[in-house]
Amino acid sequence: MIMKIGVSPSPPPPAPKSQSYPLLPSSSPSTLCRPLHPPIMSWRILGMLHMLHEFFLCFVAESFGQNYPEEADGTLDCISMALTCTFNRWGTLLAVGCNDGRIVIWDFLTRGIAKIISAHIHPVCSLCWSRDGHKLVSASTDNIVSQWDVLSGDCDQRFRFPSPILKVQYHPRDQNKVLVCPMKSAPVMLTLSDSKHVVLPVDDDSDLNVVASFDRRGEYIYTGNAKGKILVLKTDSQDLVASFRVTTGTSNTTAIKSIEFARKGSCFLINTADRIIRVYDGREILTCGRDGEPEPMQKLQDLVNRTPWKKCCFSGDGEYIVAGSARQHALYIWEKSIGNLVKILHGTRGELLLDVAWHPVRPIIASISSGVVSIWAQNQVENWSAFAPDFKELDENVEYEERESEFDIEDEDKSEPEQTGADAAEDEEVDVTSVDPIAAFCSSDEELEDSKALLYLPIAPEVEDPEENPYGPPPDAVQTSLMDEGASSEKKRQSSADGSQPPKKKPKTTNIELQGVPNDEVHPLLGVKGDGKSKKKQAGRPKGSKAGGAISELL
Repeated sequence: MIMKIGVSPSPPPPAPKSQSYPLLPSSSPSTLCRPLHPPIMSWRILGMLHMLHEFFLCFVAESFGQNYPEEADGTLDCISMALTCTFNRWGTLLAVGCNDGRIVIWDFLTRGIAKIISAHIHPVCSLCWSRDGHKLVSASTDNIVSQWDVLSGDCDQRFRFPSPILKVQYHPRDQNKVLVCPMKSAPVMLTLSDSKHVVLPVDDDSDLNVVASFDRRGEYIYTGNAKGKILVLKTDSQDLVASFRVTTGTSNTTAIKSIEFARKGSCFLINTADRIIRVYDGREILTCGRDGEPEPMQKLQDLVNRTPWKKCCFSGDGEYIVAGSARQHALYIWEKSIGNLVKILHGTRGELLLDVAWHPVRPIIASISSGVVSIWAQNQVENWSAFAPDFKELDENVEYEERESEFDIEDEDKSEPEQTGADAAEDEEVDVTSVDPIAAFCSSDEELEDSKALLYLPIAPEVEDPEENPYGPPPDAVQTSLMDEGASSEKKRQSSADGSQPPKKKPKTTNIELQGVPNDEVHPLLGVKGDGKSKKKQAGRPKGSKAGGAISELL
């Protein structure tokens, strides 16, 4: 029998279609030496490429780090119990509303208190910064909405509503407009310059559990009711431009609890009563128009525990979504593009979450539970080689070997550098006065930063027992000045007693009248049902507690 060299006497039988091919070759020598089928070879090559891809992703993640917080990074104690918090546009200041009516403004770079504003008598339930950071609007449980000057701490305007306020929000581009969401009423848009208000149209007059929010640029207002109906209104004219209904897979609808927009991009999320967070694209909503049927980009939920969500928001870059549990102090972080859960941050067991805010620029989250602001950030690893490129980190002690010419005044072995184009460029003048705008602080339609923006608050040190100034005036001059000051203060007292000195101007208070709104409603923060048969409130604060009322879940 004659056989040709290099030709197999009988080809291997084809593999059945139902057979599953291994992704990696076996480690046995017989398998490695055995010829492979073309389909098996292709599957194994794909498996190797898949492993290389996963290794590359892990390497990139380890090298550059994730853009979300991973561990606790301390707390901010406001002395009184904190209820709500919000960052300014740049993340340099954090405003915290407390149960005693005060607003504590923290310098987030130094983690110190920059200012305390005695804003309200009752607990603060909502806060919002203006675009330039100079103004702050607040709402309290006594149905009062106030605008504050951050630098002076003075109140510019007050508005009194007939029902409790659930949310206040500045217009993203026009700080003359404020969106207010009263309880058991349609949303109201205030115009601060003339103290006028406009009641936004709703889908059903009988259903007044409506939440609302401006979109990223303030061109539209999105409203949602307890029947799952979303309305998109033009901000200037309040005309209806789009609408759709959120359903639970069938014809059943679910109540809308909150609407939040990302700082970048056109995405927004809807927190509903069925414990599912739905992410939509605003451009698709406008394209579908009225009575559209848009599909959500992502549906985020806790399939294991069926956790209801207290507060949801986007990260500063819009790539992640954080949701705070309404049952415990736990933060769930998802990646928006994929929809996978990347991190769960657990706080102190037994505490209830009240509010969550993501830093506008950095991967930092501020959460409030038990009256304390908790900060969540990434684990900072020191890398000293960043200060000197030729710096070498050592894991253990190593004997240093000195170079021959290391400590010589003139290096004999060094050759004279040649004149190149780079050396000639060093003679050019360098502009050290102009400041380039930071891209993270500018929107996509802006090229320059706001030069009048308030990024920081000046802080003056408080000195209890100041020492004598050695460079000050002589004692005789000091005594004379003290006598003059005493005389001037006496004149001021007399003028104030005579009434010649005008008192400090009180802020203007405007009463907002809304039709068909019950006046006996109690804010959900107080935890008292407005049935007219509630227990009689005690005067002052209860013993053993700093809160004016029990903290319960916001509806």
